[in-house]
Amino acid sequence: MTGSFKDKVGEGGFGSVYRGKLSSGPFVAIKMLGKPKGNGQDFISEVATIGRIHHANVVRLIGFCFERSKRALVYEFMPNGSLDKYISSKGDAIFLTSKKMYEISLGVARGIAYLHQGCDMQILHFDIKPHNILLDENFIPKVSDFGLAKLYPNDNSIVTLTAARGTIGYMAPELFYKNIGGVSYKADVYSFGMLLMEMANKRRNLNPNADRSSQLFFPFWIYNQLIEEREIQMDEITEEEKNNVKKMFIIALWCIQLKPSDRPAMNKVIEMLEGNIEEIEMPSKPSFYPNEIIEDIESETDTDSDSISFIVECTSKPLLMNSA
Repeated sequence: MTGSFKDKVGEGGFGSVYRGKLSSGPFVAIKMLGKPKGNGQDFISEVATIGRIHHANVVRLIGFCFERSKRALVYEFMPNGSLDKYISSKGDAIFLTSKKMYEISLGVARGIAYLHQGCDMQILHFDIKPHNILLDENFIPKVSDFGLAKLYPNDNSIVTLTAARGTIGYMAPELFYKNIGGVSYKADVYSFGMLLMEMANKRRNLNPNADRSSQLFFPFWIYNQLIEEREIQMDEITEEEKNNVKKMFIIALWCIQLKPSDRPAMNKVIEMLEGNIEEIEMPSKPSFYPNEIIEDIESETDTDSDSISFIVECTSKPLLMNSA
C-alpha cells in the first residue's frame, strides 16, 4: 500500500507520514507512529477520537493497523499539504491570496467548533497550529493530528490535565498559569487566534529578524496599529479583502486574550468572521503573563521614539456591538 515507504510526505511529533494507495485506487496518508509510550495510549486516543468525527473540515480516518509494536493510521490524502508551508513564505510555495486565506480560516473555525460542540463528546485538540491544518485539492482545510486530543462530556466547562499539552507559540497561558482561569475549550480558541494572526499576516507571529523591537512579536505591533487607526501596509488587494484581513486581526486579538473568560467560543468566532467588521469591538491588548507590564517602543510617529507602558486588564466589552 505504501510502496515500501518511499514517498514520505511529512513528519510530526508522533511519527512519519507516507503517501500510499489503496487497492481500490484512492491515495491515502499513512501515519506510522513512533515507538509506543507505555501501553500505546496516544494511538488509542487518536483512533478513539477521530473515529467518531464526520465533518468537512476535519480529516477523515479511513482505517488503522495495530500489530505488536507497529501501529499505523490511514487517513484521506491531502495533496496540498499543510498550511504551514503557505505561512512560512518559502520561495517554492504556492502563493495564497488574502481571499483564500480568509476562506481557509473560516473552514478551520468551523472544524474546531464542530469538535467542541458538534459531537456526542467534547473534543479538545490541544495542538492547533499551521502544521496540523491540511489542505485538499481545492484548498479546503482539514483539522488533523489528534495525538494530544482529549475527550470530555459536553457539559464539562473546566477539564483536568496532568501536564501541559501543545506547541510553544500556540499554547494558551492557562496551561502554565493557574491563576487566570481553568483549562477548557478556550485553550483551542487561543491556539486558533495565534494561527489566525499568522494567516492574516502571512508570516510567523514571532520575528527575531525584525528591524524594530515593537515588531518582534507581531500581535503587540498590530494591536497598536489598529488602536491608533494607522494604515496597515498590505499587498495590492481589494477593499473587501482588506476589510477581511483587518477583521481577522481583530478576531485573533480577541482569541488570544490572557484570561480564558475573555475569549469567544468558536461559534462566536464564526459569527464574527462572517459578519461586518463595523460590528466588532476592539479587545484589550494581549499579554503573555498575568499582571504583566510591557514596554512598547514606538517609532511610527514624528518623534524618534515613544515609550508606552500599560497593564493588561480584564475587558468587559462585548465582542459584537449588537450582541446581547
